[in-house]
Amino acid sequence: MQQYSRRSTSPLASAAAVSPASAQWRALTTAVAAAAVAILLCAPASGSRNSPVEEAANPVEDAVSAWAQSGRVSWYGPGFQGRPTASGEIFDANDLTMAHRSLPLGSQVLVTNLDNGRSVVLRVNDRGPYVRGRIADLSRAAAARLGFVDDGVVRARIELL
Repeated sequence: MQQYSRRSTSPLASAAAVSPASAQWRALTTAVAAAAVAILLCAPASGSRNSPVEEAANPVEDAVSAWAQSGRVSWYGPGFQGRPTASGEIFDANDLTMAHRSLPLGSQVLVTNLDNGRSVVLRVNDRGPYVRGRIADLSRAAAARLGFVDDGVVRARIELL
């Protein structure tokens, strides 16, 4: 006579019959997960700054300067007054604005006339210049502050603020 054993297919019965190997695996994965959480909690936040002591000890970081560009700049206005700029605002030659090929629209920059040392803070609101050898087109008001309206073109340095 054959005897048949009845195996339970109940989830509760199979959960009760956990092998020692799977219990060890579960304990190991729990330990790894706990370690990962602990590391994440102890790590500094993205973009956090060093302490003042660490920054003083790192002269290389202090030596890195902000974005700057030097070259010839001109001014524009006649013929563009009242027309829309690349940013969508209406061009006004009396505003302290400028056109640049790649700086983000809305950027604040310090422009310094390298011939006389005068500086002015401008906002990038347009694209250009489209003349070879020039790095920016400034509004007439900016050119007046920098002292080169009569010259039309001057050597300048642009620093991103």
